[in-house]
Amino acid sequence: MSPEIRGERRWQVLIVVLAALGLDQATKFAVEKLTPVGSHRVLIPRMLNLVHTTNPGVAFGMFAGSRSPWMSPMLIVFSVAVIGFLVWLLATRRAGGRRGEFGIALILGGAAGNVLDRVTRRSVTDFIDFHVGAHHWYTFNVADSAIVIGACFVILELVADWGTASRQKA
Repeated sequence: MSPEIRGERRWQVLIVVLAALGLDQATKFAVEKLTPVGSHRVLIPRMLNLVHTTNPGVAFGMFAGSRSPWMSPMLIVFSVAVIGFLVWLLATRRAGGRRGEFGIALILGGAAGNVLDRVTRRSVTDFIDFHVGAHHWYTFNVADSAIVIGACFVILELVADWGTASRQKA
């Protein structure tokens, strides 16, 4: 790959990180300013609601009920370590190909959005309540969506690499 293409892709990766972070923070700001905590609004009946909740824990509400004064600082330190690792993967070009890099960029933007919430608010603002009938998924936000979509891109990159490696051995 030519240096020009590598430089262009680095800019594209940076734009993906900043877009995920910016969209996450903008939507959380709008929800916080326009809806009270605990509000509930049906957007698509039996499928999608807009709610305003906060999560002091981690994914899926784990540790949300913890009374430990160390919980929030520990989550922040862990998140910053993960962010550092993701930046290292991208900076050293160890994130794989295009799908892997953009996947890591989405994960990085989402992780940065959630850690920014933890630092500034001591909890993460969640507002997307997706459900099918009575079965509700955990309430989430744009950062969580970016992390999941990014993980899917990384998995696709790994599967593509695995298939390529298998064909090369044959």
